[in-house]
Amino acid sequence: MPQPTVLPAQHPERVVLHNEVHARPPEALSAPLALTHIVMWTDAAQREASRAHLAALLRDHHLAPPDAHTTHLRIDLGAFRLRWELHTEFVTWTFTRPAERHEAGREPPAAIEAVPHAWLARLPGQSLCALHLWVLAAQEVDTGSLVRHVLREDSLIASTVADGYGEVYTDFCIHADGYSRMLLLAGSLTPRRLGRLVLRLLEIETYRMAALLGLPAARSAGQALAQAEGELAALAEAIRSAGPSDEPALLDRLTRLAGKVESQYAATHSRFSASRAYFELLDKRIQDIAESRVAGLQTLGEFMDRRVSPARATCEWAARRQDALSQRVSRVSNLLRTRVEIEQQQSSQALLAAMNQRQGLQLKLQSTVEGLSVAAITYYIVGLVSYLARGAQGLGWPLAPETTAALAIPVVALSVWWSLRRLHHRMFSSSPH
Repeated sequence: MPQPTVLPAQHPERVVLHNEVHARPPEALSAPLALTHIVMWTDAAQREASRAHLAALLRDHHLAPPDAHTTHLRIDLGAFRLRWELHTEFVTWTFTRPAERHEAGREPPAAIEAVPHAWLARLPGQSLCALHLWVLAAQEVDTGSLVRHVLREDSLIASTVADGYGEVYTDFCIHADGYSRMLLLAGSLTPRRLGRLVLRLLEIETYRMAALLGLPAARSAGQALAQAEGELAALAEAIRSAGPSDEPALLDRLTRLAGKVESQYAATHSRFSASRAYFELLDKRIQDIAESRVAGLQTLGEFMDRRVSPARATCEWAARRQDALSQRVSRVSNLLRTRVEIEQQQSSQALLAAMNQRQGLQLKLQSTVEGLSVAAITYYIVGLVSYLARGAQGLGWPLAPETTAALAIPVVALSVWWSLRRLHHRMFSSSPH
């Protein structure tokens, strides 16, 4: 009998991380289809409101609402299928339904026509992307007539995709109804491969718009950066010719400029970082569709390279310019601080020199005082000796008090001087250097 399998203690995030590779899988699709893809740019509150808005739609169809941890959902609502995805900065709503038979001279009906209009109008957030995509069988449509009635020929972009098994047409324009349009003419693609291709095309439009959000921030930052660079140049010139009395004001101006630069950097850095990530995802999705040229027309990759790359370069340039300005402000600040520190050191050296000079004067004064102290102490001691001599005369002291005092003066003076010098030597030899 086989032994039961023993599983060691699991990492708390193991299941979540393992299932991440299966998150948001593409659906198996079959032509003909009509899809409407809407991307709503949201803040945190609006993303939670999107979950509640989705729950309201499901309740109207007598379906269970999503739980608080659901970040993507695919569900059939009868008249249409809904794919809902919650991302870091936006929420995507993709509506799908079978495409009606195309009538010559007319645009095919869009998937959004089957969605309740009142509910659709209240989607939380702001619409960043709105796209109608029709997936049709290539052999069942008149490509030229369909393209003329759906897209603008003067800005038409097309390519064969999926290694030649499909053709995609778009104009990257917003039409009168506020939606852009894309046609995918599918050949003999399997449902799962067609589903992956459709998902990549929707993501190209999503990431293109999300990446371009860095462009307004880059343009706004450019004006502020030009002003800050001019102010920094003026400060550097003023520092070069300033005197010590001007330095506090210059340091205050430089500190204010550094605060302004860092504040702007903090306000735009996350947007530029996000745009860089979205541009990389856009490159990857264009690579994934494996496109090749349709004679006489630009491919999606060529269009992005010519029209989107300048915006990408502007965002990258603004980010590099911010970094360079921050470093320059730091260098000028260090230069000014170094100059102030050197002047402070020079002032400290001058102060120490003045203190040494005062200490020398104090020592000289102390020597003078010591001389006077020797005379005063000698005078008092000799006076005591004179009194002793007078008292000692009665006991047989042979010398007169005056003579005794006169003879004691040199001895007493020398003893007092030697005692003071010894005390002075002990005090200074034991003090720390």
